[in-house]
Amino acid sequence: MDQSRAVVIGGGIGGLTAAVALHQRGWDVTVLERAASLAPVGAGLGLAPNAQRALDVIGLGDAVRDLAAWQGEGGLRAPDGRWLNRMDGRVAAERFGGPLVLLHRATLVSLLTDALPATAVRTGTAATLTDPGTADGRPAVVTTPEGETEAGLVVAADGLRSATRGTLFPAHPGPRYAGYTTWRTIVPEPERPFPPHETWGRGRVWGTQPFKDGRVYAYAMTMTPAGGQAPHGEKAELTRLFGDWHDPVPRIIAAAESDRILRHDVYEMNTPLPAFHRGRVALLGDAAHAMQPSLAQGGNQAIEDAVVLAHHVGAGGPGRCAAALAGYSADRLPRTSAVVRRAARASRMAAVSSPAGAAVRDRLIAAASRFGPGLVLRGMDGIADWRPPGRTYASGTSRP
Repeated sequence: MDQSRAVVIGGGIGGLTAAVALHQRGWDVTVLERAASLAPVGAGLGLAPNAQRALDVIGLGDAVRDLAAWQGEGGLRAPDGRWLNRMDGRVAAERFGGPLVLLHRATLVSLLTDALPATAVRTGTAATLTDPGTADGRPAVVTTPEGETEAGLVVAADGLRSATRGTLFPAHPGPRYAGYTTWRTIVPEPERPFPPHETWGRGRVWGTQPFKDGRVYAYAMTMTPAGGQAPHGEKAELTRLFGDWHDPVPRIIAAAESDRILRHDVYEMNTPLPAFHRGRVALLGDAAHAMQPSLAQGGNQAIEDAVVLAHHVGAGGPGRCAAALAGYSADRLPRTSAVVRRAARASRMAAVSSPAGAAVRDRLIAAASRFGPGLVLRGMDGIADWRPPGRTYASGTSRP
């Protein structure tokens, strides 16, 4: 077995970041993606300073900040347009050591794939873990339609419904429905500008954020049973739920193309895994710790996972796998479990649906904002201020 061969199952943000980080450590990396292309099904991706610092380690942080929209003024609103609080991106940047930024997922996917050898990514390739191997002996085995591949390390970044997780931990209950569904879409640059905002109603949330190129990323949430379908299409459903909310919500919905509105039920891993590894296999991202999107940390935590994993496994080699993967689990499991819990608490506040409960919530938010933005930003303390292991150089690159 080639000890330096790494196979990454899944070509999403976490899997590609892991591939780049491992490649820079000297691993011979292959990414196996089931889909026919890497074109992301997602839309916008918010990157907090913690994820940007992780991207600095692999030399991509500066490129991300250059291509992304920096989050400046904005805040939280009520459906009638009242501001419940106002945010200043400069205050957040000072508190967490960097800006909050937004870019299209496809932009980050392009940056990551460009940092890999041309032959490293294989799309349209379904991959199954058939043997996790043993940390200090038997190699892991991944099976594709072309045959079996032995690897010194397998990185399972195969998402929410991870088959690899089920193979490693068959007794684990897996993700559970969080109680709500979300929509995401991108619309052209509007004729009349508006400040970015998130709006909380009774059991409903709307968010509107601009990209650097002027297009707008919009997202929405409502409490509903799992597996629901919009009888007259998703655009009509958004109009029904949010069409009487403040400007610019109705005109954003009107500008949306029906076939470009994505709808997904939200699931979370509220029962932590016993570990993020077994044998020669490491889990990362949604496969390891799916979380609610209320803190916008799902992709951020996957990026952290990838850089921390590469830090622990180093350049590979005999005898390193057991301690390296145990160190990865020890670093990541407590942190991500805490973020999963905090995201769930934030969602419960946004999802308050009774008139009295929503009124009390809004008054509390407005009162907190009068004490300054620091009180509101406290919810991201310990998350956005995270720093990766090892030294990150001022140029945005890091060395092992």
